Formats: sequence, structure tokens, C-alpha cells
Amino acid sequence: MDSTRPVVATSNGTEAEGRARVDIDPSVPLIRDEQTVTPAGERLSRFIDGVQVRSSVTHSDERGTITEIFNPAWGFTDQPVVYVYESTIYPGQKKGWIVHLEQDDRLFFSNGTTKVDLYDPRQSSPTHGLVQELFLGEVNRALVLIPAGVFHGVVNIGQVAARFVNMPTRRYRHERPDKYRLPHDTAHIPYAL
Repeated sequence: MDSTRPVVATSNGTEAEGRARVDIDPSVPLIRDEQTVTPAGERLSRFIDGVQVRSSVTHSDERGTITEIFNPAWGFTDQPVVYVYESTIYPGQKKGWIVHLEQDDRLFFSNGTTKVDLYDPRQSSPTHGLVQELFLGEVNRALVLIPAGVFHGVVNIGQVAARFVNMPTRRYRHERPDKYRLPHDTAHIPYAL
């Protein structure tokens, strides 16, 4: 057989989207992707109870861009903004797993490329035990509400430093932080950062 010529699969006679379906070696263990979005582009995966994501609109002109981070008029949360800080994660680095017991986090992602991993250990939650992934950053700017009791970690999966702004619902207490940690590969969360 000439290895420079492409291998052409043969048709089995069935039609798929107007094209004949091809036969391939039946010993290849194919796994079909499951549907992840509706035909309208709406995400099908289940969100952890209380987690909210609000995609942001970036307005641009010849001078640059502007993106709103938070506006109480959106009704995203009824908690006031009491404390704001920015965090940076270098390429390939991770922050988490962390959890807060008294405050919600409101994280806004706008630079870099991040994977935000969430785990719900709350015993009374309808999504107890659920793991959720979000991919946010420069291409998919968004504000995320992470309720108290939900573990979260952020991984920089891009090639440049990623930045996000946090607007927690409580001021930071330096003498007694409401921040608890588990290792990236803890056995207590069925997902490794």
C-alpha cells in the first residue's frame, strides 16, 4: 500500500446531515460526544445551586474597550459591594481549592484564559456532590457568583498571566480570614485541579 496516499473510508449507504456516513474499523472504540448546548446556544450542563454567571458585553471603538463589571441594577445579587481586590495567576499555576463559610465570592474574569472549577459539598444542597467547570477570561468575560460553602479553584490554562477581580460580600478580616483550603489533589473532592 502506498503510504503517501490518503486512506478513503467507504460509505455504508446511510445518510447523516446530507452526507453519506462512512465505515471505519469497528474495533475502534468510538465514544460519541454528548450534547452540551441547545440549537440556540444555551448551555445544558447543570449549575451548582446558587452559582450564577453573567456574561459581559465588551464595547469597543477606535479608542479601546469598556466592559461593565458590576451594576446593582442587574439584580445579580442584593449584597452590597464592600471590598474589592484583583488577583493574578501565572501561566500553568492554580489557586484553590478554597471555600468560604460566611461570604459569597463575586469574581469577574477579563484577562487571560482560566478554568474555574467548583465543587458543592453542602449537605442540604440539591446539587450536593456536583462538580462544575467554567472557562472564562479574555474571550469569555463574565461575572460569577460563588455561594458560601462551595469549593472553588482557578487554573490558568493560557500562555499569559490571567487576572480576575473579586468583590466578596464581606470585608476581609485580616485577624480571622473566612478562607479555608484543601490541597489540589484532595480525596475530599472528586476532581483534581
